[in-house]
Amino acid sequence: MGERWQAVDDYIADKLLGADDALAATLSNNEKQGLPPIDVSAAQGKMLFLLAQIAGANRILEVGTLGGYSTIWLARALPDDGRLVTLELEPHHARVARENLERAGVSDKVDIRIGSAADSLGAMAKGDPFDFVFIDADKQSNAHYVAEAIRLGRSGTTIVVDNVVREGGVLEADSDDERIVGTRALFDMLSADPRLDATAVQTVGAKKWDGFVLARVR
Repeated sequence: MGERWQAVDDYIADKLLGADDALAATLSNNEKQGLPPIDVSAAQGKMLFLLAQIAGANRILEVGTLGGYSTIWLARALPDDGRLVTLELEPHHARVARENLERAGVSDKVDIRIGSAADSLGAMAKGDPFDFVFIDADKQSNAHYVAEAIRLGRSGTTIVVDNVVREGGVLEADSDDERIVGTRALFDMLSADPRLDATAVQTVGAKKWDGFVLARVR
């Protein structure tokens, strides 16, 4: 079944996305530099691009840069005066991301901040709100990251969280996997927080069986 999922993703990318030299070069550079191959798929990247545009985003926050693949998709969704702040724990990943963003021609729109995402978020004063937030970092902290996204957002801010199904692992109430524990805590938080409207969508494809949380600040 996994091969068929990959084939359908390839079909979607061929029909609806086409070739993209900058994104292909980003994935190639990530591999050469030893980054883990955990970027969103091409179809998912285009989904993020469209969601950010639909939200009319002028300011975007990304938690988890890796090599900048999703960052490029999101930066492309911004208007000329738009800005994107992306948070990355690993300095090596951030250096690779800077190379990729420069090659893709979007580095002028992106501010990469290195360090613990919790620390970076905590240091941000509430100023001009973020219109769109994409969270794809350590799953243990997802509930905290969403709470910070609410604080730094506004009514109408869109929040997207990746990897929330984990091949069905989210159902394992007795799991000792910190990623599953953190994901279940995220769902508990979403179900209890009156400031959010939220749902989750399962996905299959090149990234196997997983899913996204889609939420909007009331």
